[in-house]
Amino acid sequence: MNFDKAFERLIGHEGGYVNDPRDPGGETKFGISKRSYPAEDIKGLTLERAKAIYRRDFWGAAGCDAVPDAMRFDLFDMAVNSGPVTAIKTLQRSAGVTPDGLLGPITLRALSGAPAPRLVARFNGHRLDFMTDLKTWSVFGKGWAKRVASNLKEA
Repeated sequence: MNFDKAFERLIGHEGGYVNDPRDPGGETKFGISKRSYPAEDIKGLTLERAKAIYRRDFWGAAGCDAVPDAMRFDLFDMAVNSGPVTAIKTLQRSAGVTPDGLLGPITLRALSGAPAPRLVARFNGHRLDFMTDLKTWSVFGKGWAKRVASNLKEA
């Protein structure tokens, strides 16, 4: 999977403009939140600008091009929702290496030796475990769980 395909799939989950008072991110469009990007005009955000942000701050920052193809979308999706460092640490736990949040040679070696279906299942199990501990789980958890299940179906 490349970035363009991953972005297209991600936007199918993220949707348009919302300003849900229960969301700590606040005003959000295409999944880009005012809290994370205070200088952005969220309401006026274009899809092209959102794509540039996703490429730089999530796909690139999480090292998605370096991981096995089967893991790229899930890593990207978690980086978007929980931050690249948390996503990489989750990936490292899934691969059985010490989670330090840096996608280095030890992690990449462990990933290359792991069977893809097992790695994807472990990653998403750790991801769900992480999400259930978030204080907004009771509000958004059902949607997040559906999203992870949808990702597993599409993998």
